Amino acid sequence: MKDEYVKEIDEEIGQVTKYSDMEQYAGNFSNVYKKGTKYYSIKGINKNDYIAVEVGSGKYKKAVRESEYIFADHSNGNINEGKFADKAVNVLFIFTLGVFVIVFIVIKVKR
Repeated sequence: MKDEYVKEIDEEIGQVTKYSDMEQYAGNFSNVYKKGTKYYSIKGINKNDYIAVEVGSGKYKKAVRESEYIFADHSNGNINEGKFADKAVNVLFIFTLGVFVIVFIVIKVKR
């Protein structure tokens, strides 16, 4: 969000469909604005670059569209958290496997 107010909005393009400051959801969820907060296009500006978010009666703040939000959907076994999360899971797996192997060797040597 910009600290800039918009005066000339165009048309409604969507709204917050779910609010949560604890969980992440797909779609138009927000961790700042309540469910039902409306989004508008701004006159003369491409809605893929900036939109206006209604922050009060007749007041709209400019929001920048930087990139697509990446959502982790664990409900159907798909994880879409990006490359960093995939590497972290691999490192954790290798570390756990290494600890298991070391414990196994120590037990065998002591016998």
